[in-house]
Amino acid sequence: MITLNIVDRQGVSTPISANTGVSLMEAIRDNGFDQLLALCGGCCSCATCHVYVENGDQSGFSEDEDDLLDSSSHRQANSRLSCQITLTDGHEGLTVKIAPEE
Repeated sequence: MITLNIVDRQGVSTPISANTGVSLMEAIRDNGFDQLLALCGGCCSCATCHVYVENGDQSGFSEDEDDLLDSSSHRQANSRLSCQITLTDGHEGLTVKIAPEE
């Protein structure tokens, strides 16, 4: 298990525990954050799991993820789709903010 810090749209930071090997989207959803819609269930086809990664690696974008983020009016340099990040021990202490709804 690792600990992540999730910041909701109101700016409230909540630490959560998550298993490695699952997507960041699953970890956020399974910890009760209803602001992260994740409508496609993690298929990288909707961008409703858009987050801002406050610390950590920003590499590893797929072309599909990049295209979906380009369609968001809220894209920032640290934008990612949480369904495309598989949690590892290296994500310990990661801070993630849920992006505004489109």
